[in-house]
Amino acid sequence: MFLAVDAGNTNIVLGLYEGETLRKTWRMKSDVHRSTDETRLFLRQLLQEKDVNVDCITAAMVASVIPRLSGTLQDALEELTGIRPMLLTHELELGIQNLYNHPENVGPDRLANAVGGIARYGAPLAVVDFGTATTFDVITRNKEYLGGVILPGLEMSADSLFQKTSMLPRIAIARPDRVIGRSTLEAITSGIVLGSAAMVDALMLRIREELSEPDCTLIATGGHAPTLAAYSHEIKLVDNDLTLFGMLKAWEQNT
Repeated sequence: MFLAVDAGNTNIVLGLYEGETLRKTWRMKSDVHRSTDETRLFLRQLLQEKDVNVDCITAAMVASVIPRLSGTLQDALEELTGIRPMLLTHELELGIQNLYNHPENVGPDRLANAVGGIARYGAPLAVVDFGTATTFDVITRNKEYLGGVILPGLEMSADSLFQKTSMLPRIAIARPDRVIGRSTLEAITSGIVLGSAAMVDALMLRIREELSEPDCTLIATGGHAPTLAAYSHEIKLVDNDLTLFGMLKAWEQNT
């Protein structure tokens, strides 16, 4: 079985695949201060909680947006499984032409989204990922990765309002009942969620115009994708496991 380890700024998500079927998923906090031994023990505990024998893992890949975590995760997984995980970078064969000005600066999660998106939905394609940051990734019908858009994520935007003002409270991201908030909490929720959905729609219209591709499909992934999709006119599908699936496809293309 194949283990995908997607290390983001906030969380590390693990997915265990049998063929193309995602059998198990786990989530743990990203912690750059966790040692290799601590990480190995933590991973072993996660696997045991879902009755997964480490011997069933025959291949693995790590995609980390935190460089310091890359080696720690690779070392911990190698000690745990006896297999050195592949590291997802721009240098791998990914089946796309990376046209970013500096290809090495494209986050591995964004590359995984592009690879997974093409494999599942074809091209042209745009993927919006609602993570710590909200990112758009755009791929042409010729499978050229052009780049995209990066902006603060929903949690980051909400935290910024709380931290940079004296009167506004911290909120949990939730679906608003109305546009016009009847309280401060409702107003912030409306602004963060409905404002983000409107921004997604406006950006997607501009992306299609710039590409001259009216049929370019927008796929959403990330923790808040279902919430935003409920208010977006442009999001056509929500694919919660797209990044993990893209890692599987990237690994397949390099073995």
